[in-house]
Amino acid sequence: MTSSPTASDLDVVRRINVFRAVKPLDFERLIAPAVTLTYKSQDTVFRQGDPATSFFIVVEGWIKLYHITAAGKEAVIYVFTKGDSIAQAVAFTGQAYPAAAEAVSDARVVRIPAAHVIKCIRDTPDVAIAMIASTSFHLHHLLEQVAQLKVQSAVQRVAQFLVSLCPTGKGPFAIALPYDKVLIAGRLGIKPESLSRVFATLRTAGVEVHALQVIVHDVGALHRVAAGNRRSQRQSAASA
Repeated sequence: MTSSPTASDLDVVRRINVFRAVKPLDFERLIAPAVTLTYKSQDTVFRQGDPATSFFIVVEGWIKLYHITAAGKEAVIYVFTKGDSIAQAVAFTGQAYPAAAEAVSDARVVRIPAAHVIKCIRDTPDVAIAMIASTSFHLHHLLEQVAQLKVQSAVQRVAQFLVSLCPTGKGPFAIALPYDKVLIAGRLGIKPESLSRVFATLRTAGVEVHALQVIVHDVGALHRVAAGNRRSQRQSAASA
């Protein structure tokens, strides 16, 4: 379903890196043709190989970005949520989307035509500077992801993922996993059966997993596991 962006939608869009630095009047011009799209779980946002004519900002829910390999296998690249932008860089190249995007929950996404933004960039140098800064941020974020997959253990990756879902504070917190465990495993670069073993290991850090419901008793202990503090992990195990 397509609708005009609400004030709340635009507030989310305004805070993304690509628009945060632009002046209010430039922002209004940039988002003039924007629309909000509503998706159900498993709905397609765009397909791999489709012309990259727009980019997207998630304002509600979760969107999976994935690549289909030559062997026909699905490789999960990332799972985006509120405040994340998708396909920003490729939309400005005029090429095809190198990956596909699909809703993994009920979701709402603001779509902005790339051609309109490119015209604004040509007319307003300040917008071009903001776009360059945003692209640099995305590259930095991608490098962090690669480093995480290369350096962190599976236990550290899962611990960091759970920390990202926790509210501010020490806990205990009851949190709901935002999507199924198979997708979580794919997002973190581990096998689904390994995820179950990791959840079992994290019991020593005060983590209880019941289906898609997780209880984190001590966020600080989970932070230490994510950081690879083995001494803290042993202390958590001894006190459990």
